Amino acid sequence: MDPDRIPAAFPAPSFRGAQEQALRDIRDAFAAGNDVVLVRAPTGSGKSLLARAIMGAAREVSDAAPSEATGAYYTTPQVSQLDDVATDDLLDDLNVIRGKANYDCILPGEHDTPVNQAPCVRKRGFDCSVKHRCPYFSDRSIASSRRFAAMTLAYFMQTAGSEVFRKRDVAVIDEAHGLAEWAEMYATVELSPDRVPVWDDVGVPDVETDAAADEDALDRTARFVEQLRDACERAKDELIGRPELEPAEVARRDRLQELISELGWFLEDYRDRESTTTWVVDQPDGEGTAITIKPLDPARYLRHTVWDRGNRFALLSATILSKESFCRGVGLDPANVALVDVPHTFPLENRPLYDVTQGSMTYEDRDETLPRIARLIVRLMARHPDEKGLIHAHSYAIAERLVDRLGEFGVAARLRRHATENRDEQLELWKDSDDPEVFVSVKMEEALDLKGDLCRWQVVCKAPYLNTNDSRVARRLEEGQWSWYHRAALRTVIQACGRVVRAPDDHGATYLADDSLLDLFDRAAADTPPWFREQVDAMTTPDLPAFDPAAALAGVDAAPSPSKSGGPAGGIGSRSSERPDGATGTGGSSANERDGSAGDGAGGSGGGSPTRTRSEADAERRENHPLSDVWGDG
Repeated sequence: MDPDRIPAAFPAPSFRGAQEQALRDIRDAFAAGNDVVLVRAPTGSGKSLLARAIMGAAREVSDAAPSEATGAYYTTPQVSQLDDVATDDLLDDLNVIRGKANYDCILPGEHDTPVNQAPCVRKRGFDCSVKHRCPYFSDRSIASSRRFAAMTLAYFMQTAGSEVFRKRDVAVIDEAHGLAEWAEMYATVELSPDRVPVWDDVGVPDVETDAAADEDALDRTARFVEQLRDACERAKDELIGRPELEPAEVARRDRLQELISELGWFLEDYRDRESTTTWVVDQPDGEGTAITIKPLDPARYLRHTVWDRGNRFALLSATILSKESFCRGVGLDPANVALVDVPHTFPLENRPLYDVTQGSMTYEDRDETLPRIARLIVRLMARHPDEKGLIHAHSYAIAERLVDRLGEFGVAARLRRHATENRDEQLELWKDSDDPEVFVSVKMEEALDLKGDLCRWQVVCKAPYLNTNDSRVARRLEEGQWSWYHRAALRTVIQACGRVVRAPDDHGATYLADDSLLDLFDRAAADTPPWFREQVDAMTTPDLPAFDPAAALAGVDAAPSPSKSGGPAGGIGSRSSERPDGATGTGGSSANERDGSAGDGAGGSGGGSPTRTRSEADAERRENHPLSDVWGDG
């Protein structure tokens, strides 16, 4: 790597904001001998362009000995981020490769078959006459032979040890803040009926009660895993011995191979007395039921899948909050790692935080606080009658209750929501809409580029703390890792705040509705980036319009239509048992006024005809359309 080439390799015709100084700082950090540089760059810094400049410093083939690594990798956990790279003209020399399932076979009669189920993987000894034109193998060949290759982090990890994608001189990981968590997810072994093709062929023990006197649950799990791996090997060999497989059998074979690899990795690490990985086992329902084997701080897994893949690394994110903690979590020596801070160049007044807290959203207090947040959202809809909004509900349970209550208030006509199975579809419909819809979302704090009028305001309904019922979280808290716990939540909040302000001339408001968010800012103050601390310190409480469902719907062609329930949302369901709370106000009032008095809620009876969100209205309209049989989604 030649760090001096970094500034000149910047792909844009001019610099924006702090980019020029950032590139100098990154250059100096590598020139000082650091193997890894963490680039903490806020939203809108142009991280992809910074990444390309860093890649430009990689050793070229003409300057390398045969045994020396050349070229560079770009990788990101976010598929949407890779999509953005693939369509950016300034990054057109990053050759993108995706997994086989993303490509269709081009053989006659197979055009609707993904490459991972094509004849080349179904038939033993199949000689494809058009392999040189196969979209997958063509992209793979280009990406592996050219100087710059781009892929998701999942594909990058899966190709560790590959003869095709070997070690390169430089590797850049974008959105790297969750690298430890992603590694834990990839290294987790899930054993359940839908994940284990031979589930019915093995007896699944209760790993707690069936452990021998000298064993614990982990030891008993390891013995079961040995038995399971043998069963998987036999089933895989039987399939491989067949001359031709059906698509379902291909999927079974591939899952068996994947599972054998996962089980082998666990056993190898479990038996390695020098391994620093701590494994935890969950089997809440006992004998015959699912088992989850989870690693804590899987540094050894990252060594093989990431750190052995390059000579120098740049890790980019807005939310690497603590260098030392991050390095510990991913197995890096902080002495060989530099941190470069890129300042925020967006005007503070364009990215305001507002304190509209309504109470605590902990499980114990949620029944009292959630109705207040629903009323707050109606008032915010009235404050932004012509602008799209985003509600970060944190969980599907909270989303369901919010939509139900907002339906009772009669404003469902302005809402859109999603279920797990139609998440991307509903997101795109919301983004494409010209109406000021309000999208009730779950786990959309990251990887959304809601620039301009795509979204002008958002609500964070709950402090996004990790689930303490997760065994990994519980184990860390037992060990006193509360700072890690608060950093994880703060990181998600900062990511969420970056969804609606994407450029220096963009603007968007973020409203904080959970008291616990204010407590989080205090507890995580030491790990808060300076530019976000500025936002927190400048936070105010706004004056909002009175609670008025008609005003909330002023920007859409609808009138308040209260009902007992907001109705189902394509798989979320509806189970609200709450009554509307609080009387309709007659004038402006402070945002965190807590009015618990009983009243008519939406200015009408709660027993009106059922209302529908935009999601349900779209589904019904398409179901009744003459072309519904063509769309096929009645």
